[in-house]
Amino acid sequence: MPILEAHDVYQEYPTRSGPLAVLQGVTLALDKGQAVAVLGPSGSGKSTLLHLFGTLTQPSKGTITVLGKNPSSLPEAGLARFRNNTVGFIFQDHHLLPQCSALENVLIPSLARPASERAGLPERAKMLLQKVGLGDRLDHRPAELSGGERQRTAVCRALIHQPAVVLADEPTGSLDRHAAEGIGDLLLNLCKEEGAVLVCVTHSNDLASRFPTRMELLDGKLKTMV
Repeated sequence: MPILEAHDVYQEYPTRSGPLAVLQGVTLALDKGQAVAVLGPSGSGKSTLLHLFGTLTQPSKGTITVLGKNPSSLPEAGLARFRNNTVGFIFQDHHLLPQCSALENVLIPSLARPASERAGLPERAKMLLQKVGLGDRLDHRPAELSGGERQRTAVCRALIHQPAVVLADEPTGSLDRHAAEGIGDLLLNLCKEEGAVLVCVTHSNDLASRFPTRMELLDGKLKTMV
């Protein structure tokens, strides 16, 4: 059974001149540990695709399943729990809380869980930060970290709950080339170790070239690039 599956997914938005079709029949199935880079011009629907995969929005037509479940069938509270436990998000802007340390920022997603379900998470957060080379920066706040270090912290935060799916939206867009290369390799290696599906939306051909599978979103269609 695929970890993440989209079947004949359409997404439309109402406009004054009629419905605007952003996605038109997207079909995709990804198994444990698979990593895909999605390229495409601005406005092609790449972020829309990630929002659908991340259960933030529902498709106009078609189905998306994660771990064999259709999130659209869940009540709102159940959907929020499912998203928190199953999906990790990484964005171009790290969105770290400036008043919190690196360790505290990594643990923020766990605050949505009951205290009884947080056992072992501080140790996991420290382990992840050590893996990305920040073991000696646990108590540093974002202002004391470089851009690459802040994004590495955001990667750890996305992985804190061992998500089945990791979604990255232009994760290297605000970094210099050296830091961007490090984040790209880090994402691929960590997600492979964790057995997570990784879908990365990017404009960067350099980042996309590091992925085993590259796809292009164009005219609402998702096609594998040779």
